[in-house]
Amino acid sequence: MRDFLQILLVGIGDGAVYAMLGLGLVVIYRSTGLLNFAQGEMAMFSTFIVWTMWSLGLPMWLAVLGGMAGGFCVGALVHQVAVRPVGDPHEKPLAVVIVTIGLFLGLNGAAQLIWGTLDRSMPPLFGRGQVTVFGVAVAWQKIGAVIVLGVMVLLFYLLFQHTKLGLAMRAVASNSESASLVGIPVPRLLMLGWGLAAAVGTVAGVFIAPNLGLGTNLMQLTLIFGFAAITLGGFDSLVGAVVGGFVVGALSSVMPRYITIFEKMPLAPAFILILAVLLFRPEGLFGKKQVTRV
Repeated sequence: MRDFLQILLVGIGDGAVYAMLGLGLVVIYRSTGLLNFAQGEMAMFSTFIVWTMWSLGLPMWLAVLGGMAGGFCVGALVHQVAVRPVGDPHEKPLAVVIVTIGLFLGLNGAAQLIWGTLDRSMPPLFGRGQVTVFGVAVAWQKIGAVIVLGVMVLLFYLLFQHTKLGLAMRAVASNSESASLVGIPVPRLLMLGWGLAAAVGTVAGVFIAPNLGLGTNLMQLTLIFGFAAITLGGFDSLVGAVVGGFVVGALSSVMPRYITIFEKMPLAPAFILILAVLLFRPEGLFGKKQVTRV
């Protein structure tokens, strides 16, 4: 029982990181109706910014804040330079998806040119200590991930539910054409959404890099778990991204331990979950069914 609890708590800590990545995916999906395949690479790029600031002597927490600001700028610039010129994502969805795939390759290549191909090491944001929870040892880094996720969810809730800016962003997500007609600056808010998604991804990268090593392939596998999280929770649901992240993290940690076939296929639980949800509940647990007028 203690072994199971240990594995489960580790999975929940990992799930918090998947949920962070999922939050970024949901923010962009709610504004464009599309999945951003470059979300992981934006997170990787901004995590390198954090590493650069830390290696220059800044305290880790300040480096993270600076990296989030840099990530926001990267996301906003990506939207203005690469996404916006393509046109309305609701009218040209395939074109925008192709652009995000191109951004995936472009950001990866840019990171290799700037920082090289060797993996770099980063210290854990919450140190390497452990604490005993229910009789098992859990790393402070895992607990910190859950705490940071909770703060992020609270901030997103306050933004979307209690500010005029959040109301405008919800209006754009609901119907960008109508929002534009009432004077809401749709392109500016879409740019803001891309910036926020990249900033959130920075935090996910900071929690992943100390374990996997900071390299240009840092987020490529993790992005699949992020996709699984929002598929389960719902592509347009922030709460769903969090719940989905925890479930995906727990399953990905527990299943390889008790089902032998998954030991050499760590991504299999995520793919099985994605397939099952798309077959039986495409809108996810917390998502809204899409209604098309004819």
